[in-house]
Amino acid sequence: MAAPATENVWSAVAAGLKDDLGADLFASWIAPARLYETGAAVILAAHTETARDWIKRNAWRRMVELWSASDTSHRPLVLRSRAETAGITSVAEATMPFDASSAVPVTSTVSVTPIARPSLSPSAHTAPVTSLATAREELGRPVGLQERFTFDSFVGDASNEFALTVGRKVGAWADGCFNNVMLHGPYGFGKTHLLHAIGWAAHKARPDRKVVYLTAEQFLSTFVAAVRSGGGAGFKGDIRSADLLLIDDVQFIGGKTKSQDELYHSLVSLMGEGRRVVFTADRPPSGLTEIDARLRSHLGAGLVCGIERADRDLRLQVLERKLEVLSQQLGVQGHARPEVMAMLADRFPDSIRELEGGLNTLAVRAGERLATLTVEEAETFLRSHLQRGGDRKVTVDEIQKAVAEHYLLKQADLLSERRTRAVARPRQLAMYLAKNLTTRSYPDIGRRFGNRDHTTVLHAVRRIEQLKGEDASIAADVETLTRKLRG
Repeated sequence: MAAPATENVWSAVAAGLKDDLGADLFASWIAPARLYETGAAVILAAHTETARDWIKRNAWRRMVELWSASDTSHRPLVLRSRAETAGITSVAEATMPFDASSAVPVTSTVSVTPIARPSLSPSAHTAPVTSLATAREELGRPVGLQERFTFDSFVGDASNEFALTVGRKVGAWADGCFNNVMLHGPYGFGKTHLLHAIGWAAHKARPDRKVVYLTAEQFLSTFVAAVRSGGGAGFKGDIRSADLLLIDDVQFIGGKTKSQDELYHSLVSLMGEGRRVVFTADRPPSGLTEIDARLRSHLGAGLVCGIERADRDLRLQVLERKLEVLSQQLGVQGHARPEVMAMLADRFPDSIRELEGGLNTLAVRAGERLATLTVEEAETFLRSHLQRGGDRKVTVDEIQKAVAEHYLLKQADLLSERRTRAVARPRQLAMYLAKNLTTRSYPDIGRRFGNRDHTTVLHAVRRIEQLKGEDASIAADVETLTRKLRG
């Protein structure tokens, strides 16, 4: 029986892995890998040794199970890193197409035919490359970047103009650009999009240079795993060999001493060699109090660019751009009524992500009716998204999340023992809202704020009530958060 097409086998494996691991982990660790047909076996070449080790620990057993179930010819799947694959030499120009019937034993010298890059998207498959040199070049494309996040799809206005200008300069490898760069702002307003766009632009401008993208969580987990497995040196090599290092949500590295030390030394090493580094965070460097002062100082030593919340005009522009994309992806015909677009822009003011999610839901549920929907019909389709209305119950958890986001804190900060004014005042305000917007008792609220005594909650409520009459900013914050929570 002839072997099934390797691309088809991998598509089935990739679909199962993406369901098991989630889209983000799949995109970061497995999607950049590449398959090679060596005759009797198929090699999965991870983009780095770190990625190979991660796959071995977290996905390999499941990957082999899915491969065995999908490949009726029972060819073994072998895990290697890019460097190990590059060590396999070809006996000739590898111009022949994949053909299982011409299989030869795997030896130190074999003919290697690369198969299309692992992907769930048919458009991502490419024709087999004709040489290992070409394979290495394709394996060197940026890791973890999402193709939909580019400068072309980024909507700019006054709230992000400066950050966008700086991002374009970094992506173009422009001389005289400050290093490092810190992009900061609230969740859901374009920091991650901009970081990916910088990565893609930099790769397009200089494909010979190494671009590495990691979330802070990936940096942490990979570093810890590398140290435990004795691969710390390899991890450092992967990070410090980057020509452009992009770290997303760096605030999540707070409290992790050894990981902060590693990031600090990597930052110093990269900048010392003239390599470029860009970070994002939910606060400016001065507000990252959970991060070591030495690292925090370096984060703010380059160029700090704030991204503000999107105003109504920008939200409408985002909706227009998103609808154009949906028209191509879903075949949505026509255009939503202006009053429906205005309703979306008004009902999702706190996050561009939520705004796009609302439009996605509306487009899929309405289908061909999108262009004729009334506001009332649209709100019916979005009922689960909006969760508005005067009778909606507000929970303490929702209050904590809203207050933390408003003051650029983490929800855990409000539950912690920290007593600095930057944390204590928002905590008091959250307790005040919990008492006024829920039916919880003082002792119950105290338990939900780190097992505090009910007298602490009582004091917080009285203090905020007093400050509302003395401090206009506190009164405004109470009003804004109350309106947001009540919808």
